[in-house]
Amino acid sequence: MRYENVISGRFVDRPNRFIAHVETAEGIQVCHVKNTGRCRELLVPGATVYLEPGRTPGRRTAFDLIAVEKGSLLINMDAQAPNRVFEEWATAGGFSPDVIAVRREVRWGDSRLDFCLEMPRGPHLVEVKGVTLEEGGAARFPDAPTERGVKHIHELIRAVQEGLDATLFFVVQIENVHSVAPNDETHPAFGEALRLAVSQGVNVCAYNCLVTPDSISIHRPVPVIL
Repeated sequence: MRYENVISGRFVDRPNRFIAHVETAEGIQVCHVKNTGRCRELLVPGATVYLEPGRTPGRRTAFDLIAVEKGSLLINMDAQAPNRVFEEWATAGGFSPDVIAVRREVRWGDSRLDFCLEMPRGPHLVEVKGVTLEEGGAARFPDAPTERGVKHIHELIRAVQEGLDATLFFVVQIENVHSVAPNDETHPAFGEALRLAVSQGVNVCAYNCLVTPDSISIHRPVPVIL
């Protein structure tokens, strides 16, 4: 997945969850933040961030904020990127060489799950979660309470109980992390649901990503610590 005409700048502030002010060579830019999470440890004054020009004519913000430097790490914080890179990767056979087709946004139960992979043995449901929170080389999810995430896990459990294959897939939008774990301090219910899912046969896996200012791609698996 690639971005076009990316420029760098210095983060100034974030007056609300959708908007950031960024200082660039051309002055202060009002940017759309493509991640509604808290991202407090990422968007700190003076941090180097990367912007892509908006592609929608007439929009209020000229740029999208897509990535940020945190020390030596480059973190993609585009909330739309995990699904896009997973779809590219799965279509190319990365998830399994047996994938026949990849369908997006599939209704299951009371939820809309991210993907249904058509496999020889039947449909395989996949819910993708993008991870941007890093502490000491370990990634954690979520960075804010997510009742929707808990609901998705329970739908995956129900799918397995009805005989389908199901996976919760963490796309870690950072390269140099050694593991992923549920953020029990922030949302204990998510960690409880995740552990229940594993006990019920839901596949839970995580991959880190190769990240540059203008690209992101799925790289290699990292362990999920429960």
